Amino acid sequence: MSARESWAHEMESVFLYGVIAEVEPSAERRALFTKLGGEARGQAELWSVEIRKTGGPAPEAFMPSARARVVAALVRRLGPARMRAVLSGMKVRGMSIYRYSSPPTGHDMPHSVDEIGLRHREGIASGNLRPAVFGASDGLVSNLCLILGVAGARASGHTVLISGVAGLLAGAFSMAAGEYVSVQSQREMFEHQIGAERDELQQYPAEEAAELSLIYQARGLPAADADRMATRIIANPEIALDTLAREELGLDPGALGSPFGAAFFSFAAFAIGAAIPLVPFVVAGAGVALRASVALTALALFGVGCAISLFTGRGALRSGARMLAIGAAAGTVTYTIGHLLGGVVG
Repeated sequence: MSARESWAHEMESVFLYGVIAEVEPSAERRALFTKLGGEARGQAELWSVEIRKTGGPAPEAFMPSARARVVAALVRRLGPARMRAVLSGMKVRGMSIYRYSSPPTGHDMPHSVDEIGLRHREGIASGNLRPAVFGASDGLVSNLCLILGVAGARASGHTVLISGVAGLLAGAFSMAAGEYVSVQSQREMFEHQIGAERDELQQYPAEEAAELSLIYQARGLPAADADRMATRIIANPEIALDTLAREELGLDPGALGSPFGAAFFSFAAFAIGAAIPLVPFVVAGAGVALRASVALTALALFGVGCAISLFTGRGALRSGARMLAIGAAAGTVTYTIGHLLGGVVG
């Protein structure tokens, strides 16, 4: 990134900090983002000096990009908390204050270094379960609807089987491709932001320490203590980069997943779910297979609904019944449409 691009980037941050401070109801957070805006303006001035040192023309009056104006409009409408991920992607610092909150009464404090963050690591460890459940749910509903639509058109069991296999493969590959692009894009964004943070840490450690101190102050730490903590962290480059990525950008450097792993996981989860309504057509005739497929899928949908209750905190029976009702409604509609189309086309 050139010095002029870095100047424009910092000025864009100044603009967005101003918008956040404008809509933020908390006085402490308004003060934080106002100060961060001042820090960003100071870094922009340093880049301006660098530009002039190299003989380049002084930067012109700053105009926010179209993207920044759109994000600013969304922040004004939705609030900075809801736009946290987008703002972090634009390297707006301090977004981690919307991710963390004061622990509720009765929260157990850690008693050793190993216990620090254990609650969060456990959440991350179970993170693969959530996409697996929802991926299987997608496979179940989408392939059931496809099978019922084709069967409703009075197609043969062989045709239903071929259509179901095609639906399984198409859906699984689509899920895998989408997940690969999503994770790879996120990884590239994270790496770019962390790389930019590494460069700034090397060039302007004092300014980075000041920004980190402001974030700690916004969380209730006295200014002197926040300054000492920030200075101590910045003194160790490896720890400093990790801390700045987490606290200023709201990123977790250790959470950069593998796009290939995510693609495979999505493919497998969708394929397993999509195979369930298809199995009866492999072992039985069309009439019996259709009834068995509906019964088997209904049981699986209820089970998936119960599993989803692990994430929502709702009752398992209620969640299972809701998932079953959704699948039944979708299947009924597609079977009816297939039946009508089959009559018209046939």
